[in-house]
Amino acid sequence: MKNLNSVCVAYSGGVDSTLVASLAFEQLGSKAIAVTGVSPALAKTLLDEAKSQAKWIGINHLEIETSELDQSSYSKNPKNRCFACKKELHKHTTYLSKKLNYKIVCDGVNLDDLGDYRPGIKAAKDAGVVSPLAKFNFTKKDIRDISRALGFPWWDKPAQPCLSSRFPYGNEITNERLGMVEKAEEYIKKRGISEVRVRCHGSTARIEIPKDEFKLFCKEYDFHELINYFSNLGFKCTSLDLEGLVSGKLNR
Repeated sequence: MKNLNSVCVAYSGGVDSTLVASLAFEQLGSKAIAVTGVSPALAKTLLDEAKSQAKWIGINHLEIETSELDQSSYSKNPKNRCFACKKELHKHTTYLSKKLNYKIVCDGVNLDDLGDYRPGIKAAKDAGVVSPLAKFNFTKKDIRDISRALGFPWWDKPAQPCLSSRFPYGNEITNERLGMVEKAEEYIKKRGISEVRVRCHGSTARIEIPKDEFKLFCKEYDFHELINYFSNLGFKCTSLDLEGLVSGKLNR
């Protein structure tokens, strides 16, 4: 990091980009900044966590508004939707870094990410963004182990992809639908469920939670109350996925 002179970190608040931001700040101090793209696809709770973690680290944290939802290449939800998102994000991060005289933009892409379907990685590469964790072969496990050793309270924080990932490809993404999903997931989390995805299939909500939390879910929730809440959000049918929470399920 020290050899980079100055760094703008594309910072989501996840474990990966937080480690990059921390190392950048440790080596470069005020010559490192963290930048978070803010849009309706980012849950407010995640933005709050990103702010809190940046403050904990000490790095200067900036927010920029992105407009990916205004582009049909994103809102129509094609399979390469993430390319449009990262293209929009890095249009802003690269502009900001040049304006503020930061020499390079880094992200939190790790070695494991390179083996998954991640069209956003190509957009970052096209924009000249550097991925130091992937470059030096850091896996997700490595990153969690290092974060734990550094005393970060969030070292085991679950991966939390953007709200747009809750929609099957081809299902249009709108501000209203993103709001429905965000409120539905917050409702589920309030009673101790560690991770949740509310997949939006038109007017049907499909709830995914870890299988080992099914008993807790059945104990803590009045299903009639839950269905009414989801109905008031706009869902006509609410279901629990018996396969449990499976990352990347919509890429099958």
